[in-house]
Amino acid sequence: MLLTHHHKDYLPLPDEESLAGPMRRAQLTPGNYIYSCLTDPKQMASPQAREQYQQGPVVLVTVFPNGPPAMAKYLLQWFLFCVFVSILVAYLTGRAMAPGAGYLAVFRIAATAAFMGYVASYAIESIWKGWSWSSTLRSAADGVVYALLTAGIFGWLWP
Repeated sequence: MLLTHHHKDYLPLPDEESLAGPMRRAQLTPGNYIYSCLTDPKQMASPQAREQYQQGPVVLVTVFPNGPPAMAKYLLQWFLFCVFVSILVAYLTGRAMAPGAGYLAVFRIAATAAFMGYVASYAIESIWKGWSWSSTLRSAADGVVYALLTAGIFGWLWP
């Protein structure tokens, strides 16, 4: 939050209030929604579905619970995710490196494993969920920093 490089990841809706009313009336519960939602692949071939997609909009939306963001919950989940990634990094590095291995050798393996945990999945957001590639690259840059920090700690503390 201190850095502002993610402020461009989400754009404001034009005329937000005119869209908020119908969404409030729909009483959306937290979850992921898509418009147009076609549950049967055969529907995709229908002329009605093609027309609906052509007219648009085609929307993916995530609805969160009402109220301010639950930052404590999100930070706890992030911490647990970091612990999970670190456990995987420890396992892989421990299998690949013997005790007493040099800092750079440990760093290289740990950085690669941490990179996979923190960065590799971001491409999925752009490929399947329509995230802009610039948002994905900004998030990936954050992940590279986390991966390098993780690898540095593993290299420093390696037995």
